[in-house]
Amino acid sequence: MTTGELFPETLALPGLTSLPGFALAEEQALLQTIDTVAARAPFRRMKTPGGKEMSAAMTNCGAAGWVSDARGYRYARLDPQSGQPWPKMPDSFRTLAQRAAAQSGFPGFVPDMALINRYEPGARMALHQDIDERNFAAPIVSVSLGLSAIFLWGGPKRTDKPARLPLHSGDVLVWGGTARKYYHGIAPIKTGEHKLTGATRFNLTFRHAL
Repeated sequence: MTTGELFPETLALPGLTSLPGFALAEEQALLQTIDTVAARAPFRRMKTPGGKEMSAAMTNCGAAGWVSDARGYRYARLDPQSGQPWPKMPDSFRTLAQRAAAQSGFPGFVPDMALINRYEPGARMALHQDIDERNFAAPIVSVSLGLSAIFLWGGPKRTDKPARLPLHSGDVLVWGGTARKYYHGIAPIKTGEHKLTGATRFNLTFRHAL
């Protein structure tokens, strides 16, 4: 399936690859690994710089973690809740991200962190850009697990009308190049039940942040 087939309105926008079911065979193992990470760095709902609590809960693993509070959006080497380093990135996470990136035209990708989002029904992620990283040459690799979701894929401007792509457990998206800073988000999660996660969706986002 090509980008054009998935996004008929964005035929002129290169840099986005959809890999349906790419991680499905590893679904259960990935979910167990998320539990291991969260046991050391529990999920939490961070607040925007303006003080609004985000609807998706988050945690991190790797050399740094993405955090948000009154000081702004940034990467921190220490978990602000514990004062300890974030859990190391599991090898299975890194290998999956590298395989997906290589298949999408980004060989040599070395992620140094993974942001893990947990969505319950009604949770969403507003259109945003990933621009807190130091290395924009590296792609973003996004892995969906659990409940299905609608991925919103915009453009270089916040006002660009986003295309809508259904995502299911095991699907992977990779974007980079000219599309690296495009706006994207997640529509509110609909009520449902997944055989492994119940009424929950997880998302792994791999980046080269530092």
